[in-house]
Amino acid sequence: MSLTREQIAQRVAQEFRDGYYVNLGIGIPTLAANYIPAGIDVMLQSENGILGMGPFPLDEEVDADLINAGKQTVTLAEGASIFSSADSFAMIRGGHVDLTVLGAFEVDCQGNIASYMIPGKLIKGMGGAMDLVAGADNIIVTMTHASKYGDSKLLSACTLPLTGKGCIKRVLTDLALLDIEDGKFILRERAPGVSVEEIAKLTAGELVIPEHVPEMSV
Repeated sequence: MSLTREQIAQRVAQEFRDGYYVNLGIGIPTLAANYIPAGIDVMLQSENGILGMGPFPLDEEVDADLINAGKQTVTLAEGASIFSSADSFAMIRGGHVDLTVLGAFEVDCQGNIASYMIPGKLIKGMGGAMDLVAGADNIIVTMTHASKYGDSKLLSACTLPLTGKGCIKRVLTDLALLDIEDGKFILRERAPGVSVEEIAKLTAGELVIPEHVPEMSV
């Protein structure tokens, strides 16, 4: 069975390490703030100038003036700071973000990512994604494995305009966790109840399947 949005966020939060500065993109990545593992200290950063975001707010905690880069309301953790977006982008471009979690429309086996536009459709746009993929070494993409029509989003070559080239090394979908190495997708984990055959069928780019592929722990 494919992962829910919350389960994807829960699994990606397992990649956080103590002391990390983490940027969470809009959509599924923002939910990871609710699943930071116990016992580790992580500072969540937003491009509009927040360092130290807390969990996603409950209805009674919503402050309309406190938003992330995707205009979603957020909370602040103890010790958080607020500063200009210029300083925030200096942090990103200077390589001071340890992990970036982004959503995407397409990823290909060359590590390219398309995440900011679909020609002819009105969507939120680029935001800080182009700076993030250029300034961060450690990027995880969270996305659905295929469209609602069953078309793969893990391709041999992206068809949409690129956000960045050769910058993605790890992808977490609702079906699987995959690494990108030497122009191939490497299957590392599969969602509970999802078969290797199902993942292979929905992966358009070249896929390497190890002898043993464990189920995710979510």
